[in-house]
Amino acid sequence: MNYSGILLAVKDMTKSKQFYEGVMEQKIAMDLDNIHVSFESGFSLQADYEGLLGVPLNPKEQPDNFQLYFEVEDLDKWEERLSKVDGIEFLHHSKEYPWGQRVMRFYDFDKYIVEVSESMASVVKRFLAQGLSVEETAEKTMFPVEFVQQIGTD
Repeated sequence: MNYSGILLAVKDMTKSKQFYEGVMEQKIAMDLDNIHVSFESGFSLQADYEGLLGVPLNPKEQPDNFQLYFEVEDLDKWEERLSKVDGIEFLHHSKEYPWGQRVMRFYDFDKYIVEVSESMASVVKRFLAQGLSVEETAEKTMFPVEFVQQIGTD
């Protein structure tokens, strides 16, 4: 068996597709007449999910037990960009966790949680640029020294 991805049931395919393609820079792999859209990154959008299944559903308006996760190299740029999108409700703006990674979370138009965080390679590079040693960076990020050394030489 092969895992094939996540499917999000959406209310407004045009709006959701525009958000994930235009704002979140996801490349469409397949678009079936605005009913089903698959992205190269492995998740899909589905309009009229109840009609597809052929059974009545009782979807939660805000399923807070699931999130999509994206990594970026420049979190500040993305936070500024997402802050300008009408209809985006932030759960929290960027905050730093004890291991040094900065993360923000928000609801998309269908109230799915989306997390955008720095890649851990970016975190390692940031710490090294701030003057932390390889060993200090490894301790702070909880990554092996070898990983930090490899990132530091990229």
